Order: sequence, then C-alpha cells, then structure tokens
Amino acid sequence: MPRGAPPRDGTGQGCPSQPGQSPLLDGQPAALPDCSVPEPASDRDRRSGGEAVASGAHAPPLPRILYVTAMPTGDHEIGGMRVRAVELLRQLRAREFEVDVLNSSRPETGRNILRPNAQGLAMIWRVLRGALTKIWRCDAVLLRMSAQTAHVVASAFWLLCRVARKPLALDCVGGNWDEIYQESGRFARWSADRFYLRSELLLVETLHLVRTFRGPNVRRFPNTKDVRVPRIERPGARKLIFLGQLRLEKGLAEALEACRNLPEGCRLQVFGPRMPNTEMPLFDGHPRATYGGVLQPEDVPRVLNEHDVLVMPSYFSGEGHPGVIIEALQCGLPVIATRWRSIPELVQHEENGLLVEPRSSASLWAAIERLLQDAALYQRLSEGARRSGELHRPATAYDELALELRNLCRSGRIAAKANIAEDPLA
Repeated sequence: MPRGAPPRDGTGQGCPSQPGQSPLLDGQPAALPDCSVPEPASDRDRRSGGEAVASGAHAPPLPRILYVTAMPTGDHEIGGMRVRAVELLRQLRAREFEVDVLNSSRPETGRNILRPNAQGLAMIWRVLRGALTKIWRCDAVLLRMSAQTAHVVASAFWLLCRVARKPLALDCVGGNWDEIYQESGRFARWSADRFYLRSELLLVETLHLVRTFRGPNVRRFPNTKDVRVPRIERPGARKLIFLGQLRLEKGLAEALEACRNLPEGCRLQVFGPRMPNTEMPLFDGHPRATYGGVLQPEDVPRVLNEHDVLVMPSYFSGEGHPGVIIEALQCGLPVIATRWRSIPELVQHEENGLLVEPRSSASLWAAIERLLQDAALYQRLSEGARRSGELHRPATAYDELALELRNLCRSGRIAAKANIAEDPLA
C-alpha cells in the first residue's frame, strides 16, 4: 500500500532513503536523519515580545506561501472544496502568513462533453505559467487538488518546486486518493511514487488515508467547522434536510424515494446547486419533498438548525469527510448517512446517527422510520451529535498546519540562500 516520502532537510534537499527504495513499497521505512528545521530566535522573540523586537530590531519577514487551489468564481456553483479553500486562506492570513493565491478553477462545463478536456488542459497551462512567475517570490508552495488530475498537475508542480528549490505541501482533497492510485496504470503509479507523493508535506483528510499513505511526510489535516448556533431542544424527527450538490451520486434519488413514505406533518427540504445531468423533474409531484434553492455558506448553520435530521445517503466516489455532516453534528442534528468510504469515521452508528447501505432507498427509509417512531433514540443521537461535533473545531488543526508550513518556509529560505550547486532533479 502507498507510503509517503520523507520531508526535506534544512538545506531544502530531500532526506536520503535507502538506494533504490520506492517511497510506496510495503515494509518498514529506512532510518531517517532528523530533518526538522530549528526555530530561529527572531521568531521566538517576535511571538513572546522578546528583547529583539522590544528593542526596535526589525521583525523577521512573514512566511510567504504560494497557494494553488480552486477558489470560488462567478460561474462556479458552491461546493465543499471551494468553501474549504476560502477558509484555509482566511486561517493562514490570520496566522500571519503572506499568501499569494493562484486560482486553479476552470469554467463550468455544463452539458458539453467535448469541452472538459480542453478546459482542463487550458487550466493546467494557465496555472503552470502563473506558477513560473510567482514561485520565485515565495518560500514554499501549498497545492490543493483532487486525485483525478494529480498525475499531471501535482507531478509538474513537484518538478517545478525541485528546480526552484521550494518545498511543496500537497493538500489531498477528498477521500479517494488511494482508490485513484490503485486504479491507475503503471506509468501513473510510477509518477506518483517518483514525484508528488514525495512532497515535503502530504496532507490527507481521513484516518483511512493516513493509514494508507504511510510515511514521515504524511499528516492528517481534517475537515473542521466552527458552527455556533442557539441550542434548540427538538422533540423528535419531523423536519429532514438534504444539503449538498444535487448529484445523483450524493444519494438524491434515494432520499426522494425514501421520503415518499413520510407521514403527514413530516417534510424533506432539499438545498444545493444543481449539477450537470441532474434532472430537476425528480421533484415534480413529490408529496413530501421541496427544493429550497442554493444556500450561501454563511446561511448553512442557520438553516441546519431549523431542521431535525440531516439525510446524507452519498456514494460519491470522492467523498472524504463532508463538511455538512460536521456542521449538522455541531447543530445537534443526528445524521443518517451511508457506510461509504470514510463517512463512518464521522457518523458512528447509534451514537450520533444511523448508517445505511449505499444506493438503497429501503435501507434509508428504515433508518428514517426508526427516528420517527423512537423519540428516546432521537434524543440520545442528538446529544451524541453535539458531543462529537465538538471534536471537529478548527483551532488545533490549523495551528498544527501553520507550524508545519512555517518549518517548510524556513527550509525554503535556507535553500534560497545556500545556492546549492547540485542537480535539483537528482
């Protein structure tokens, strides 16, 4: 199974491994030297109000990050990847990073199946061209991307960072990186092993991916939320909500089918942007479901708090830790979700929600019916949801990431000053 590669040492070069050993071979990793970068005294003085800063000495420059990610644009519908991209940018700037953003978004493709490849190639060229001009002004690169285009884009960025002597942190968006790796051809797996999985920092979202991509450069960077809403005592499960992109793979059809059986007074409210190939007539004539449109991210906590249960029967291939599940838990909503990929890491059966089988409206209805008929179970799951939601607050995760990125930035500055004469691709 895949295992990550060692981070660079203080010179900006990779820590040595055993000759010929692939970073993705099974077995115990070779003993590695200490690659940590000591914290400069100037930074310690700056944070503690020490004598260097107090006496009027120049404060050290802010760590500079080139942040490559898909950001929201006017023609893009809202999705978890872009919402989190904006939050990560906000958190880094709040922690005194100087961040230069390189937007990797591409226009929506609609229904034209001939355009995605051309648009994807145009996006890759635009991003790499932008990186060539920006990379020399940063200390380190933070690249966020999904697994589908990693073989080309992440490999190209790894090579570019090697030439420019810049450390690379790869934030692996979604939960299917292991699946994409295993299903790829021999050359694609070789490029992953040789290039981007050897990034100085490999950030993965789920515990499953931490266990899969083993290595000293692998860190878990979990999805987190910080929802603060008034506590509402809910007597039972009457108002259900489906909130997410309207993809069939998110279990939309199963949710609508299951909720045809809802008794009088119970409703399913659906929110989210319509995606290509999702037919809105699914809602036509539905006796218990209505479509409420698209919510802005700042409105999601309020709307969740107006409901009783989140229905999330997803079998989307890229599912990691959906942010809407975390938000629902922090609102005290039990979650009905599928036993799919890493969702059970968030939703523990009969503790903070109920787990059902993917693609099964019958299994979903059985779980909904349990909550409708058992008020005590609903109350217990609601309390469990609040408790587990507190485990996904953002402060610790972003503090730990900031520390890792500061170390990378110091490493990049040392490498820039050293002007090492070795071949950067060796």
